[in-house]
Amino acid sequence: MSNSIAIVTGASSGIGKATALRLAKDHAGVVLVARRQHELEDVARQVRAAGAQALVVAVDLAQPDAAEAVVAAALQAHGRIDAVVHVAGAVPGLDVFAMTDAQWDAGMALKFHGARRLTLRAWDALRASSGAVVFVSGNAADAPKASMAAIGAINAGIEALAKAFAERGIADGIQVNSVSPGSVMTGRRLGMIERQAEASGIALDDAKAAVLRQAGIRRFGEADEIAGLIAFVVSPGARWMTGTVLRIDGGEIRSV
Repeated sequence: MSNSIAIVTGASSGIGKATALRLAKDHAGVVLVARRQHELEDVARQVRAAGAQALVVAVDLAQPDAAEAVVAAALQAHGRIDAVVHVAGAVPGLDVFAMTDAQWDAGMALKFHGARRLTLRAWDALRASSGAVVFVSGNAADAPKASMAAIGAINAGIEALAKAFAERGIADGIQVNSVSPGSVMTGRRLGMIERQAEASGIALDDAKAAVLRQAGIRRFGEADEIAGLIAFVVSPGARWMTGTVLRIDGGEIRSV
């Protein structure tokens, strides 16, 4: 994979950043996609320090023309695309009765349609390289709750979308899978727990412990752990795996 190029969305923080840094060990270049230019530049410096080329593309994937811009930039700079990893998409964690139409639309526009459009635009380049696509969903797809309706519904849609692309990918030589993380301690999750602690009038550590008890797990996951799984999924060792949902959640989801 010495000359391979990977695109990572949501690369400015959390799982996306960890994935970009991990893929820098395996790929010649990483295309970093997110909305925040300044944070992407910082990640780009770290990618270069790891030995890979870094290309920053600061766009809002919720916009219909953003996917074309990402693919055009990647091909102009590198002439190929070998992997696309869809991490972008902070869906509001709100109750099903509290979500507005605008909030539903915003969640779908970025996480679902942004990933769908980017996969479509990159498809020809991925076919040429016999490349791989990874959609990052989340285990709320398997255990939807009224309190986080959009997260569960959109993640379930992401997994179904990945399977649809995977079927077409069999004929076109493109591997498509989805990775479903559980409770990973990112900055976004920490912010959610801080708000819960404040609303409940309890200490932050107590709020964290309550989340773990409710999930039935020993600890939160780390972004690097998710990145390591994604790196394997797009590696040559996983080439016969396609159309699969890979769950990594510390045992939170116990159903078959």
